[in-house]
Amino acid sequence: MPGIEKLPLEETLEDSPQTRSLLGVFEEDTAAISNYCTQLYQAMQRIYDAQNELSAATHLTSRLLKEYDKQRFPLGGDDEVMSSTLQQFAKVIDELSSCHAVLSTQLADAMMFPISQFKERDLKEILTLKEVFQIASDDHDTAINRYSRLSKRKDNDKVRAEVVEDVYTSRKKQHQTMMHYFCALNTLQYKKKTALLEPLLGYMQAQISFFKLGSENLTQQWEDFLGTIGTSVQNVRREMEEEVGQMQENIQQMERSCDPLYAPCDPDPAHSPVCRNLTRKQGYLYIRNKTGLVSSSWERQYFFTQGGNLMQQGRGEVAGGLVTDLDNCSVMAVDSDDRRFCFQVTSFDGKKVVTLQAESRKDCEEWIATINNISRRIYLSENAEELAARVNQTALEAVTPSPSFQQRHESMRPNSKGRTGRTSSISSVGSEPSPALSVLSLDALVAPDTPIQFDIISPVTEENSGQNKTAAQPGRRSNPFGESGDDSPEDSEDSILHQLFIVRFLGSMEVKTAESADVISETMRQILAARAIHNIFRMTESHLLVTCDCLKLIDPQTQVTRLRFLLSSVVQCSSHQDNKRLFGFVLQAAGGRGDSRVVCYIFESNNDGEKICDSIGLAKQIAFHSEMDRKAVEKKKEQDKAKEKQQEELNKQRQIEKDLEEQSRLIAASSRPANPAAPDGQFLVLSSSQSEESDVGEEGKKRGESEA
Repeated sequence: MPGIEKLPLEETLEDSPQTRSLLGVFEEDTAAISNYCTQLYQAMQRIYDAQNELSAATHLTSRLLKEYDKQRFPLGGDDEVMSSTLQQFAKVIDELSSCHAVLSTQLADAMMFPISQFKERDLKEILTLKEVFQIASDDHDTAINRYSRLSKRKDNDKVRAEVVEDVYTSRKKQHQTMMHYFCALNTLQYKKKTALLEPLLGYMQAQISFFKLGSENLTQQWEDFLGTIGTSVQNVRREMEEEVGQMQENIQQMERSCDPLYAPCDPDPAHSPVCRNLTRKQGYLYIRNKTGLVSSSWERQYFFTQGGNLMQQGRGEVAGGLVTDLDNCSVMAVDSDDRRFCFQVTSFDGKKVVTLQAESRKDCEEWIATINNISRRIYLSENAEELAARVNQTALEAVTPSPSFQQRHESMRPNSKGRTGRTSSISSVGSEPSPALSVLSLDALVAPDTPIQFDIISPVTEENSGQNKTAAQPGRRSNPFGESGDDSPEDSEDSILHQLFIVRFLGSMEVKTAESADVISETMRQILAARAIHNIFRMTESHLLVTCDCLKLIDPQTQVTRLRFLLSSVVQCSSHQDNKRLFGFVLQAAGGRGDSRVVCYIFESNNDGEKICDSIGLAKQIAFHSEMDRKAVEKKKEQDKAKEKQQEELNKQRQIEKDLEEQSRLIAASSRPANPAAPDGQFLVLSSSQSEESDVGEEGKKRGESEA
């Protein structure tokens, strides 16, 4: 038989994510075994039911054959030969019926009983232990969270004692249930073999005993094979009993030895002193995450050191993630307002500060000593423990909170030359691609020999010379932060959408096309491959501000706008299929000679990249609708102006027509004689209206002459 996989009982107290992951594998195996066993049980139940039916049918046939003599057939008559023959058949079939009854009994005992016991007893026991373990684990997490929120004041000793007792009870219960659960899962690895082999062995033995009148050679071969299987089953059972006995002894020993470790408070220093020579450490810590300007939250994670890095891993995660680089970092114990046993890790450049909380004073001091040893790169030496012993005094000084931490941190920062050289080396990676990188850039989506930019060039360095010229001009004030004076904030202040995300710039490169859906994923692959080839792990952290007009990359410390992209130039935006924290967008900007350049920018965010892409898409939709509304308003204004102009032209035309009618009437009135003579030589007398018209006509004529 091959080796049996086992869960380590020694790691049940630590309860690390690796142990939980291994436990998940065993639980998946148990579920698969349960599903397969159910199907096999149904198939064997059908065999058993069919055998019972065959036995009953055979017995009925034998009984009917025996009753042939009692039948009265009208045309059959008394046929003694037929009757005696059927009696012989009835005797043989009756013996076969007895054999079938024996076979049914053997199948019930040797085939159905073992698999029924395994299904109803062993698998249900596993499920019960799983539920008990889950309840104990939840109670332990609740007790730990309650213990971590204890106040530092000493006026609630009774509450503190109750919480400590609760943690002790829940941790002991979790440890014991976890050990028994592991023991049951380990035992199941043996039982599943016997549970599958014993029913088959009983089935075959029952069939062979039933068909013993068959071929002796075939029967001998099967008997030899089944004898071998029976011996193997006995060996597995014997090994299982020995392993179960050993695991029970280990559980008893570990329960006695681990009893002091259940309490979260510091044990007796005489029995367990602080070890300050460590270069590796792992365990659960609380990390403080900022949720606002003054608010923060604490999250319990599993932390471990890997080389010169501090890693964290949550339950259910396959691998850990990088928290901070410990090379040349500084660590010290700090006083927190709401937590005890806290210490702070600051990166070598002072840009990243991580605040952690240990479970006890001893654990806190060991973490500080370990990080101090890693910060001095003691783990790279051959005799790490001897070298760590020499710096114990420094670690002891770091345990006590010191108000001069800022001065100590400034002294540990590298000089400007070292940082300038490091930046230049990073920038040179994109200008001179390596042969491996040139192989990666031969893809159809990316232009050949395309340089990759791994860092954002600060506007201070770009506009330094321009600001010096500006400072020389009298009466103009220079901007000490390097921001351009042309960037007016009106466009972003008037925007109805303002969303801020924390992102880290991974790189950018020019691509061939902006329409392809795979251009962002291909750019991600090439940039990540180039970072791995050139060992580039440093990333520039920025704040990405999404508005309806543009995208801005803002320095989180100085609030300087590092880069600004017009929203209209963003062609597409998408996230990585597997790692949702990676996202990128493609920009199509005009070049210096009128041609357009397509550049793809890749970032890593703390949140889901799809949320950022959705925010950018929402901004583009809002901008599109705003532009459509603006065009509609402008079009309406133009239509109103055209209507007003048309109305003015119509009014002018009407006024001209009215003036022409008035002038024609005046001219007609002025052309008439004053007193026209009648045909008989007498004068006509004008009426009052005619006289008035004539007067008006004369006045108009005089007015026209005076105007002329």
